[in-house]
Amino acid sequence: MLWLMTSLALALESGEKAPDFELKSLSGETVKLSDLKGKLVVLEWFNPGCPFVKYSHGEKVMSKTIAQTVSEDTVWLAINSGAPGKQGAAPSANEKASSKWNLQHPVLLDPTGAVGTLYSAKTTPHMFIIDKEGKLAYQGAHDNAPRGRVKGEYVDYVKQAISELKAGQKVSTVETKPYGCSVKYK
Repeated sequence: MLWLMTSLALALESGEKAPDFELKSLSGETVKLSDLKGKLVVLEWFNPGCPFVKYSHGEKVMSKTIAQTVSEDTVWLAINSGAPGKQGAAPSANEKASSKWNLQHPVLLDPTGAVGTLYSAKTTPHMFIIDKEGKLAYQGAHDNAPRGRVKGEYVDYVKQAISELKAGQKVSTVETKPYGCSVKYK
């Protein structure tokens, strides 16, 4: 019970300033969140070995959302916080998946899990949207259809939140329960 209380106390609140981070991409490029101020930033916790990630990218569910939302003012970053030796953590596995799924956005490696812990990322995928002022605008699931199983009417929470932000509106759903595989921390 103490672990649960501690983890909830560390969770980020919507509207809070998003914690800055600096990570290396698969290509060796350094990506720093604060360098993206003035843009909408989508963070997708990523593990190419997770069946939920395989479904969302393999069936083009995530790429459809990416194609409909990424623009000059919107950046998508995948973050793998898996520890060395854990499922999907090897750079080669991420490179292979990035190529297979034709990912056009960086995959950032967080082998210590520091950034994942900072954001309280729990699952792959676990989505976070940061607004142009650098505040957390949304966190949770990509949609309401884990591995294609829709619960009620289909809702793409990420697309909805980005559309609302781009229209200058308040995000109507700021938090949902993420689903997927657990992040493979140390």
